[in-house]
Amino acid sequence: MQQFLKWTLEEIRKDGSTMSWMEEKRFEWVPLAASMLKNLLDGHTFIVITDDDRAWFCHYMLRAINNHHKNRPLLPFLSLQTLYPNLYQVKTKEDIELLENMLSQAFPSGYTFFYVGKNSDIKMQIAKRKDDSFMWIMDEHVQNSFYLLSDDDSLDIKLIQLFRLLDKSIDAVLFAEVTFENE
Repeated sequence: MQQFLKWTLEEIRKDGSTMSWMEEKRFEWVPLAASMLKNLLDGHTFIVITDDDRAWFCHYMLRAINNHHKNRPLLPFLSLQTLYPNLYQVKTKEDIELLENMLSQAFPSGYTFFYVGKNSDIKMQIAKRKDDSFMWIMDEHVQNSFYLLSDDDSLDIKLIQLFRLLDKSIDAVLFAEVTFENE
């Protein structure tokens, strides 16, 4: 079993020059991913939220995470839009609190938001209220989130690469290939 940071670097380098951008960002990535993976091991359900420009990513991720070709158990990743089709009506703090109450009842073992998008989107306010949310934020440095640029010509490719790294990380954790000591 090896350290998650070292394992992450090796996985980034296996992908060659296409993932070289991630090599220096791994120090930002590893603590966030480690926290997210610990929540997964603790039985949390992951509720995926994206801004409108990244809605395609939600669909991609939800199809890929539990692909039947993967040799692992099905994982609890769900779309908030699917759980609550009236999501577009959430506008106020009270609306968010009602939504949180519903989610707490639906997922008594716990849930973690997985947000991908801009900080300015109202849906980000939902994710930001939970300290353990896993967030990939565009254009703004937000504490405990992974920073990306929305005007990056390679953004869509980077999102898919990040998902692939996360997916491999999930396998490494489930099959006890990595440890989180000191991470």
